[in-house]
Amino acid sequence: MNEAKLQLINAEKKAAMLFSEIEERGLIFPGKSENDLNNDIFNLAYDLYGIKKYWHKRIVRAGKNTLKPYKENPRNLIIQEDDILFIDFGPIFEEWEADFGRTYVLGQDKLKIKLRNDISFAWKDCKDFFISKKNITGAELFEYAVKMAKKYGWEFGGEIAGHLIGHFPHEKLENEDKTNYVHPDNFIDMNAPDKKGNKRDWILEIHFVNKNKEIGGFFEQLLTC
Repeated sequence: MNEAKLQLINAEKKAAMLFSEIEERGLIFPGKSENDLNNDIFNLAYDLYGIKKYWHKRIVRAGKNTLKPYKENPRNLIIQEDDILFIDFGPIFEEWEADFGRTYVLGQDKLKIKLRNDISFAWKDCKDFFISKKNITGAELFEYAVKMAKKYGWEFGGEIAGHLIGHFPHEKLENEDKTNYVHPDNFIDMNAPDKKGNKRDWILEIHFVNKNKEIGGFFEQLLTC
């Protein structure tokens, strides 16, 4: 395993520890706004790891905002009793990027719990599919993620199902260049090297929604590890 891979895995381990601390410290509770929770997590990350830099905007979305894809900026909501929410942070640990997303359910709503569980199962299904292919395009993996949404009884809520990840600052992810994303218009082999001949590393993200119920779930972490 090369040095870049080890650094990315180490960054993700720290991100996972940060998310565990969010739960253990009881930062998520009804009556708190999305923005306040976002700020509390930012402060916790600074206290634990000295993190101030994030390579993408910090996302906390609750209730009907969980339907919204990354590029949107919905109004700030208050976390409700029996709510569902997800957190998507991209912290930078010693100049190495992580990108980590998890869904949380307050209360015992069976459909919301199913959604939280299904996105983690589907993430594993997609990774297994990726590993099974010697060559696989971003379009093929995106199509499979959409199939998994249907398999589990949901809609796929995002325009992408992942993206490149690496050393900060990595090559800017230009929206118009679909080869940087797990996107239906990316017909390049994901296992192909970058312009410098280096192996590329990818994040896989699963965003399932039920528009009628106004709920969504999000699960994201390193695919190529």
